[in-house]
Formats: sequence, structure tokens, C-alpha cells
Amino acid sequence: QMQLVESGGGLVQAGGSLRLSCAASGRTFSSYVMGWFRQAPGKERDFVAGISRAGVTTNYADSVEGRFTISRDNAKNTVYLQMNSLKPEDTANYYCAARASGAFVPGRALSDYWGQGTQVTVSS
Repeated sequence: QMQLVESGGGLVQAGGSLRLSCAASGRTFSSYVMGWFRQAPGKERDFVAGISRAGVTTNYADSVEGRFTISRDNAKNTVYLQMNSLKPEDTANYYCAARASGAFVPGRALSDYWGQGTQVTVSS
């Protein structure tokens, strides 16, 4: 089993920034593709960003492209999501995800492991 623990969520004004972190344990972190998803109340869990095992390749949802940046530090077993220019519509519970094969893509909330989530609230 892999354990994923998110941190860094909170309340921020529109236009502000937050950095989410996800600390992994229990498996070889560098063997997993990592991703971030988000889920607002009453809505489905949506893809936000993904990153390859070595951190070379990243992909983003259209709604966050140019504002959010995903990165990872395999020495620290941690994946990050830097969120800039935040908007009220970014308000959601943000989840870290890990999968052993394939890639995270929009439209498919499939993962081998999920974190418990961290709440991000953006006020207008």
C-alpha cells in the first residue's frame, strides 16, 4: 500500500497563490506517475495535473494551464502543486493520486492510490 498525505490547503483571496504538497510513503515513489485532482461539492472528481515518474513530462487541465505547476522531488517522496492567480472556481477539495502504469488524463479519475484531500477555498 502507498499512503498519500496532502497539505497546504487553506483560504485565499482571488488572485492569490497556494502550494499544495503530497508526501508519499509505503512504496517506491519514483516508480509512480503522480497527479492532482479536485472535487467541488456536488460535482465529479476532475483531473488537474499529472507528472511522469522522472518529472520530465507534465500535463494539465485546460482550466488551470498557465496558472498551476506540478512538480516532484523523488528524493523527498513528495509531489507539489503550485497554484497562482487563483479564482473562486478553483475552490474544491484537492486530492493527490498515484498510479503504477499509464498516465493521468482529463475525463478519467482512475488511480491506484488516493490521498484524503486538502480543502482550497478562494474568496472573491
